[in-house]
Amino acid sequence: RQILGDHVKQAGSLVAPDRLRFDFTHFTRLSEREIERIERLVNEQLWHNTAVQADITSLDNALASGAMALFGEKYGEDVRTIEVPGFSKELCGGTHVRATGEIGFFTITSEGGIGSGVRRIEALTGPGAYDYVKRDERILSEMRQMLRAQPEEEVDKLERLSAQQRDLERQIASLQQRLASSQTQDYFSDVQDVSGVKVLALNLEDFDRKALRSFVDTAKDRIGSGVVLVGAVEDDKVSLVAGVTKDLTDRISAGALMGRVAPLLGGKGGGRPDMAQGGGTEVAKLPEAIAQVPELVADLL
Repeated sequence: RQILGDHVKQAGSLVAPDRLRFDFTHFTRLSEREIERIERLVNEQLWHNTAVQADITSLDNALASGAMALFGEKYGEDVRTIEVPGFSKELCGGTHVRATGEIGFFTITSEGGIGSGVRRIEALTGPGAYDYVKRDERILSEMRQMLRAQPEEEVDKLERLSAQQRDLERQIASLQQRLASSQTQDYFSDVQDVSGVKVLALNLEDFDRKALRSFVDTAKDRIGSGVVLVGAVEDDKVSLVAGVTKDLTDRISAGALMGRVAPLLGGKGGGRPDMAQGGGTEVAKLPEAIAQVPELVADLL
């Protein structure tokens, strides 16, 4: 409430000796800065090692003294209050430490939404919190060594590497498109005539899905009128792309063709009449599936 505002109300919790879960009303994701401020605020109370005060009093007196009550919870006539003097006071019947310092250390491990207007934080305390932070330090140290970076240089180096990777991916995509375009002519000898319709079905190597789409677009342009279906193995899975030139979409749909081919590979697919995509997991069956495309086209015509 000190950091996020007075609108925050407890909406549930789990408290164990070494960890906790706290649900509260709030409408936006907590920023890294807000999480750091909450951790700092809690740990400052632990460092102060303030004695925790427990008291039994009437519910009216407890609420009048400023004790926080859990919304929707039913309380008896007399209640137990727990107070960290100068910091917090609430109604609670649980077991508590004698002083805040006994908790040792506090760190938040996750934050997220669990419902409309309700957030949840999870945290560790004591040795578990220390081990969690030390694990992150080890990971950060290993990353720093891999990046050959000094402390506080890691983010800048990662951003530069990420930018370089994006640039390389764009260059690779451009080269693949050019390669697909240049190789299309090499495959014209594989075009088959099916009831007067040109059909090109190919198993291509070293093509990703984007390159397959580029190949199909180029092949459709060069064929002029026809059906194209190509497949390639990528990351131990089959990617498929099918295309039908506009003049034939009233006779055969690329989506319908994909719906026939993809199941042969243990997968599924679909799309528009002129362009469709699909895939499957049975890599070894790709040559056989490609070989059946002319027959499947004949069935659909």
